[in-house]
Amino acid sequence: MSEPWIHPSAQMGHGCTLGRNAVIHAGARLGNNVEIGDNVVICEGTEIGDGSRIGPNSVLGKQPMSNRRMKRQASSMPPLRMGREVEIGASVVLFAGSTFGDGVLIGDLATVREEVRVGDDSVIGRAVIVELKTAIGKRVVVQSGAYITGDSILEDDVFVGPEVSTSNDKYMGLRPYAYRGPHIEVNARIGNNATLLPGVRIGKNAIVGAGTVVTKDVDPGDVVVGVPAKRVLAHRFKDASEEA
Repeated sequence: MSEPWIHPSAQMGHGCTLGRNAVIHAGARLGNNVEIGDNVVICEGTEIGDGSRIGPNSVLGKQPMSNRRMKRQASSMPPLRMGREVEIGASVVLFAGSTFGDGVLIGDLATVREEVRVGDDSVIGRAVIVELKTAIGKRVVVQSGAYITGDSILEDDVFVGPEVSTSNDKYMGLRPYAYRGPHIEVNARIGNNATLLPGVRIGKNAIVGAGTVVTKDVDPGDVVVGVPAKRVLAHRFKDASEEA
């Protein structure tokens, strides 16, 4: 098969284009002027806003899965929802139960799990992994290769550098623990290859230097570096409005 396959119940707006071997499943809804690349699979019920573009070999709306070993057993999720003018790269996997605002960009090879919210104009870079139940605000940048663990919060205008690693299980499965990823407040900056341990809070406007291991909360406006993180500059400014 080289022609697209479209389920009779799928809805497509004006001006849509479909690549070779694209598959559009039951109940999917595509807005106007949506571009779908070769070999793309749009799963059941997925909603794609006007002017969005989906790169080749991507899967949108995948349902989660699990086995007996996993503490969190998968359940059926509602359809994936994407806003207007969303740009999706090649070989991207987006799970059902997640929502993406207008103008979001997701780079090649990225994966975003279920029950994730991504705000308007945010960037999820190449090969980034975003795990389940994570909230990402508006205008957030997560650069290539970063790992955003489940149950994390990234507020508006956060910057996460390449290869940053985060975790949400303090005891690595050895004892019960309520999963808690990092909470990164407005306009905070996380440098390349930094590691954020479970439940740490990075304050508004704070900076975490490259390669830093954060084991405790970082106060708003502070600059921290090292292993473990140590403060080298305190309270650079009180509010984001003073940054300029």
